[in-house]
Amino acid sequence: MKLKYFAWVRERIGVPEEDVDLPASVDTVAGLKHWLAQRDEGYAYALENPAVVRVALDKKLADDNAPLGGATEAALFPPMTGG
Repeated sequence: MKLKYFAWVRERIGVPEEDVDLPASVDTVAGLKHWLAQRDEGYAYALENPAVVRVALDKKLADDNAPLGGATEAALFPPMTGG
């Protein structure tokens, strides 16, 4: 799966994107966030409050309960503000 990181999520992780082989046990958006947070300190810092990190699967917003299914891309980004 291709993972793309935006804004402070990217800054904390230190890379804009990467390709990963997810364990079979990672099958939801929440599972993806949890798995990433355990990779190293940068990921843990980016996902210290996973509820605020939004995820889009194949360019469609997904909530934490959404299954990863056959998605080929997940984009992780912080909440946006309007104004």
